Amino acid sequence: MKIRILDSATQDLIEGFRFYEKQEAGLGNYFIDSLFSDIDSLQVYAGIHSIHFGYHRMLSKRFPFAIYYKITEHEVSVYAVLDCRRNPAWTRERLDKTGSRQRVRSTFLSFKVLKGQKARGSGLAF
Repeated sequence: MKIRILDSATQDLIEGFRFYEKQEAGLGNYFIDSLFSDIDSLQVYAGIHSIHFGYHRMLSKRFPFAIYYKITEHEVSVYAVLDCRRNPAWTRERLDKTGSRQRVRSTFLSFKVLKGQKARGSGLAF
């Protein structure tokens, strides 16, 4: 199964890397290696994790982080990688915003595709 890490989750990983690298040199790299190992395991274990705030939540094995993802027929999309020590209300709000941005982006991309079809004379009217 294909795994797609969305921009929002990539940014979370970068922030986590910076935090741990400030704590100790090399710890940021260990953080990234550990989280990518956890994310890679979704190829086998996607869907077995409980659902929190509308997303499957997989807890990292080595760091206090959770990986929030959704599954489609052929793909696992990682939406966020968040620190479990944060307030659950903050986590819910962050995931709501992330999901909204992804829906807006998908709608915009769909519109661009349709607009491109119109330009090629497909008969679609706007």
